Amino acid sequence: MKLPWTLHGDGKNVAATEIVLPEERLSWPRTIGFGAQHVVAMFGATFLVPLITGFPPATTLLFSGIGTLLFLIITNNRLPSYLGSSFAFIAPITAATASGGQSVALGGVIVVGALLGVVGVVVHLSGTRWIDATLPPIVSGSIVALIGFNLAPAARDNFAESPLIALITLLAIILAAVLFRGLLGRLSIVVGVVVGYIAAVIAGEVKFDAVYDAPWVGLPPFTTPTFSLDHLGIYLMFLPVVLALVAENVGHIKGVGQLTSRNLDPLTGRALFADGLATVISGIGGGSPTTTYGENIGVMAATRVFSTAAYWVAGITAILLGLSPKVGAIIFTVPPGVLGGVTTALYGLIGIIGVRIWVENRVDFSKPKNQLTAGIALIMGIANFTVMLGDVAFTGIVLGTVAAIVVYHLMNTLGRLRGTSGDEPAVAPAAEPTGMLDGST
Repeated sequence: MKLPWTLHGDGKNVAATEIVLPEERLSWPRTIGFGAQHVVAMFGATFLVPLITGFPPATTLLFSGIGTLLFLIITNNRLPSYLGSSFAFIAPITAATASGGQSVALGGVIVVGALLGVVGVVVHLSGTRWIDATLPPIVSGSIVALIGFNLAPAARDNFAESPLIALITLLAIILAAVLFRGLLGRLSIVVGVVVGYIAAVIAGEVKFDAVYDAPWVGLPPFTTPTFSLDHLGIYLMFLPVVLALVAENVGHIKGVGQLTSRNLDPLTGRALFADGLATVISGIGGGSPTTTYGENIGVMAATRVFSTAAYWVAGITAILLGLSPKVGAIIFTVPPGVLGGVTTALYGLIGIIGVRIWVENRVDFSKPKNQLTAGIALIMGIANFTVMLGDVAFTGIVLGTVAAIVVYHLMNTLGRLRGTSGDEPAVAPAAEPTGMLDGST
């Protein structure tokens, strides 16, 4: 690992046309400042996952910091990234906790982390081309979208707990996204939580008893995972998340590579393995699973500082926060109404990330193979189709993921055999559409 970092220029100023590369750093006071920005950027999303799933927030912060430092070490300090809580796990964790308890859910988290680590080793040895072939944009976008939209009922239930507070929270998120620029605009979810929380305090919906009792310094709570063949159906429910994590990591690497004008693809295997290892370690201790964070890419794009030194600062800061039980107790006081507003926006945004994958890769929806791949997968995910095979339940996320992969590759293969690749229009275009439905006014 390349340590220490090379000082960029005088360590104080960065010209508008320059960037601070991963192996460089600014002066330590400035580096600490940039690290603090990364903590702010990751904090809102990282604490929301344990808040929603019931995992201990302090434990999650501790292991996200440890995971980030491991990620930097495994990628030879060449890939700037923060490993925060993964939203892709929310649906299976929620279902697993309801049916088997938190320890069973942690078993599923560990299974996914281990599998992602194996994928990382395979990618490191064989390259990434097979990922692109197996998960083209229409498939990966469908999987990410259905994971978000599958959570819609959970958002509805939280909203119903306190509609007024939820509405205030949701409105604050919308206004922050529209009115604020820069970092505050990117932290609209956090702004919404703060505004909704204040409204809930005024309404008397927040209880601080646990906060008063919690010590300032101490180890966070740890939960031991459990494994059993009786929970095979629960573990299977987690497996599609691997595909989402692969897509997130690959997207992160390509994004940072584009911003730094470097080809970082050779680090893909290391990144996947590191994320998998961090998820396993977090699952063993009772923390939320991890993934690379787009929020922190936004900070780097805005500041043009890609120094991994800033991420070391962020990771160490997260560890220190995790060693304060009072911080976790404060986070747990966020009431259901606030969660209702946040999750309504957040789950929708997760779904829209899948749509964004389609848009950015110019997926052609005039092709039947794309129409049916996305349509079938989304319906199965949103409606939460469930199929029982003996005692094993396959739910909407599993079925939708399998459907996306099978439908696309089946239609693509059969289409090639027919010489069409499944690309002919599903419906013949109308002669001359008229009226408002064709976009005219």
